[in-house]
Amino acid sequence: MLSAREGDPTARAWIVERYTPAVYRFCRRYLRNEEDARDVTQETLIKVMRNLHRFDENRRFSTWVFSIARNTAIDEQRRRKRLAPELKKEPAWEGPSPMDETSQSRRADRLHVALADLSPKYREVLVLYHFEHLKYQEIADALDIPIGTVMNRIFRARKSLRNVYGADEYHLA
Repeated sequence: MLSAREGDPTARAWIVERYTPAVYRFCRRYLRNEEDARDVTQETLIKVMRNLHRFDENRRFSTWVFSIARNTAIDEQRRRKRLAPELKKEPAWEGPSPMDETSQSRRADRLHVALADLSPKYREVLVLYHFEHLKYQEIADALDIPIGTVMNRIFRARKSLRNVYGADEYHLA
């Protein structure tokens, strides 16, 4: 971390290589749009590099990166709403490709659709917890909310997913 702050290109490249996939997955699920997710991922990593001097060594680096990703994704959503107010409903997830015709792929697609129907505050905690494997406290730090709120949102999000997705096929917990 210290070497990246001091401008070491190898350390900076490691950060980009290490965090790009996770940030992209988070942004893809949060924004529900592949192109926007790529843009926001790139913008997030640029912000991380520009603001390494602001990173607090007492926090986890991944938590700091995801908080930047979340804020950048929120900014992108606001920008989208300003530029295209007629597009109230965001596009649904794309259907499975021919290679994804297995039953597991179909269940995963249904889960993504169900996730897309959740409100952003529920979707973001589930994505951070189940897909990015952050702990409750890390999520609370990244989203700047109390840990009790994180636990409550995860509980309510799971309950909502079970209602939409079906209790027999819901396997996040």
